[in-house]
Amino acid sequence: MDAQVDQDAIAALNNAGLPDDVPLQRFPTRQTAGRGAVSNPGVRFDARAASPFDDGWETLSQDVGELPRLDTTLIRDSTRSAISWNSSPDIGFDRAVNPYRGCEHGCIYCYARPTHAYLGYSPGLDFETKLVFKPDVAELLEKELRKPGYIPRTLALGSNTDPYQPVERTLKLTRSLLEVLDRFNHPVGIVTKSSGVLRDLDILSSMAKRNLARVHMSITTLDARLARVMEPRAATPARRLHAIAELTRAGVPAGVLAAPMIPALNDAEMEKILEASAKAGARHAGYVLLRLPLELRQMFEEWLQTHFPDRARHVLSLIRQTRAGELNDPRFHHRFTGQGVYADLLARRFARATRQFGFGEVRTQLDCSRFTVPGAMKDTASSQMSLF
Repeated sequence: MDAQVDQDAIAALNNAGLPDDVPLQRFPTRQTAGRGAVSNPGVRFDARAASPFDDGWETLSQDVGELPRLDTTLIRDSTRSAISWNSSPDIGFDRAVNPYRGCEHGCIYCYARPTHAYLGYSPGLDFETKLVFKPDVAELLEKELRKPGYIPRTLALGSNTDPYQPVERTLKLTRSLLEVLDRFNHPVGIVTKSSGVLRDLDILSSMAKRNLARVHMSITTLDARLARVMEPRAATPARRLHAIAELTRAGVPAGVLAAPMIPALNDAEMEKILEASAKAGARHAGYVLLRLPLELRQMFEEWLQTHFPDRARHVLSLIRQTRAGELNDPRFHHRFTGQGVYADLLARRFARATRQFGFGEVRTQLDCSRFTVPGAMKDTASSQMSLF
């Protein structure tokens, strides 16, 4: 991977919605080897946007028809905090750490793509090629864990973008975070679609013995060809199943997320994914129905027209049936599961499959009582002695 490091700090832009009546910037779709998106929509916060225009010389298609190789650029993030907090009733954790923003896996359906616009980048190809990283994220996390009054609860890694995307091989930021959590006896839950999690099996197995770690592997399909189109730089389905087996063998509780389920594209595989994961050793399972917030509406439609033009209309129709006629429903308690006949059927299929393949085990909570600030007793004693 060719990587260039930009030393400039990235200033986050103000959050704002995207009204349905505001047209998005549209450029001709183009396929780029190893990348998921087929376009690079404009940043929704920009006051101006460029539009393609053919002046009659038929040069527009020539200009965008042949794209150069898109290398990955690393951009330093200078934010001074590590933990992000949420109060969503749909999510089973209230805190997370994301060492990376943007994700080289290139999953076209990724709900985190629109967040790249907060940094001034497109949720399209920019999301996959302009990665913002926090080089001192472990030090920042340790400072926050040492704050007086900090109350430990399970911390999520991978809530926004994958903590084991390809660049982690070099930067090892996720490993540095695990080293901190291990020393503090702080519980952690990981979601990934990379077998790279096995590189940290030594730390995870040690933490698991203290009931401090669990991993959920995201598996969207068992079809390697479909996976290559949907998530071009993620691990193959076979390697993800292998990772579940290795985690289980090492004593790390592992689960599977059949997410997202996309109507008429991968939804027929739900039972097969759960069965294969159970055989590999997964103890728990979950699923999410595809949702398309903000720019994803345009991007996913373009991707469908490029790769599956024969079924694009049908896929979008089924999605709208689960979202009250829209392509997204942001309401709590609805956005992950949808509603309507199709969504209800998917939920019943999931419930039946989890019973059939032995996913009925009650998931125990990770242990927060072990949390200890390293050196705290020593520091206290030293401060007391300084009084004499």
